[in-house]
Amino acid sequence: MPTNDDHAGPSRPHHTKPVRTKAQAKRARRKLTEDDVTVVEESLLKRAVAAAALGNAMEWFDFGIFAYLTVTISKVFLPEGDPAANVVATFGFFAAAFIVRPIGGAVFGPIGDRIGRQKVLALTMILMAAGTLAIGLIPSYDTIGFWAPILLLLARFLQGFSTGGEYGGAATFIAEYSPDKRRGFMGSWLEFGTLAGYVLGASIVTGLQFGLSEDALLSWGWRIPFIIAGPLGLIGLYLRLKLEETPAFQKQQEQAQERESQKTPFLRLFAENWRSLVICIGLVLVFNVTDYMLLSYMPTYLEQNLGEDSTFGLILIVIVMILMMVVITFGGRLSDRFGRRPVLAAGCIGFIVLSWPALQLVQSGTGVGVFFGLLILGLVLVTFTSTMPSTLPALFPTIIRYGALAIAFNVSVSLFGGTTPLATSALINAAQDAGFGWAEDIPAFYLMAAAVIGLVAVYFTKETASSPLMGSGPTVASEDEVAGVIKDYNDPTSELAQSDWAKEFSTSEIPIISGDVPSSGDAPKEPAGS
Repeated sequence: MPTNDDHAGPSRPHHTKPVRTKAQAKRARRKLTEDDVTVVEESLLKRAVAAAALGNAMEWFDFGIFAYLTVTISKVFLPEGDPAANVVATFGFFAAAFIVRPIGGAVFGPIGDRIGRQKVLALTMILMAAGTLAIGLIPSYDTIGFWAPILLLLARFLQGFSTGGEYGGAATFIAEYSPDKRRGFMGSWLEFGTLAGYVLGASIVTGLQFGLSEDALLSWGWRIPFIIAGPLGLIGLYLRLKLEETPAFQKQQEQAQERESQKTPFLRLFAENWRSLVICIGLVLVFNVTDYMLLSYMPTYLEQNLGEDSTFGLILIVIVMILMMVVITFGGRLSDRFGRRPVLAAGCIGFIVLSWPALQLVQSGTGVGVFFGLLILGLVLVTFTSTMPSTLPALFPTIIRYGALAIAFNVSVSLFGGTTPLATSALINAAQDAGFGWAEDIPAFYLMAAAVIGLVAVYFTKETASSPLMGSGPTVASEDEVAGVIKDYNDPTSELAQSDWAKEFSTSEIPIISGDVPSSGDAPKEPAGS
């Protein structure tokens, strides 16, 4: 795994480095200088976070409206048949986008590590808007027959390919811009943008369902939110083209040029970080299963399984998401103060304990009961949405952060998160056909199982709150903080000095040998961690 030699300047030939025995290395400690500390101006930080979050909102508006129009889309693009079977088939179209997400992550991630985060995020914005606009222009099944679902599938593939590069890039972008002590708070704005996109999409769909007759909605009304994606995509593209590249990436690129002959292949770096990849997959699993269960599947569950009016379910989901937006940045602040692991563990335990009672409230059929059941799930979900954007990028070093996060994130989302509506709907139908009385409780069991897996992943996650990102130096919000960071690093009892980052940084230029200093003819051993 790369060490903080990544930002230490040009590597020197091994024979010119001072050699230490293990005993001497314990006493030797690399000095932290002002050049190692990055200062990000507050105005630049706010502009970068706002642009990334707004662009993310545009992307998730595009992606979310498909879920909110699932029942309508099943009637437009599929032949008449069993409504429940058609809904399951349409959830298959929803899940289809997730099949290509790992491919998008594998393409866009390494490119983002090579040419920059900002350029790739602008490209994903264009592709997402194009895919969403295309869905709004596809003729219905009654017009072109089987070509309608085929073209829908192709448009979903384009959306999924685009999204494969979105979250990993946006999370990396904000994390690399954020001061170490505020990374949780700043990262929470990314999911604020996601919720804003969902709210916008759900609000437009709700307005259409409320204001149009069913015939008008099926005929042309459903196309409106997809066509809106065109101009929204242009706005998002403009915002992202105005962004400046992250300081961490700029430093890494400068050092890469200085060490051109010593570059390590991406696949080797990727393999060396396998533990972080596995942890990332586990964290993303619980994050996205719970996210898609509440924000994407619940409106359909209320309509299809509980017989509620479609508008009723969407209105409640919109209210819940707005309340989540109100508290999400407070969750980010909590993770900065108390750590990422306690907040994430609380969320996992919350879903294990509260999923079934919350679903019982949803099944009560009363407006108040349904609302509070959804609200409970939403508030527990905030522990993930507020904390994951700062937790996941910190798992990987700068040199492969975008690529590793994009690939691990999308593999997990494709296998577990995006398939949640399809799997849950299919399991309920199968349980009902088998005559099981607990069939309608399957969503709660699904959430609880995901939370158990997530809790295991949290246990193996290292605490990174207030610590510099791997492969980077400390990041602060003002010049006044630089001296304080250096003082903390030099104080062996401080939190910074005891962090994993400090332990790696302090020895990253000190070659360690097992015995005494070798004679002049012997070659010293490689530096620890090089």
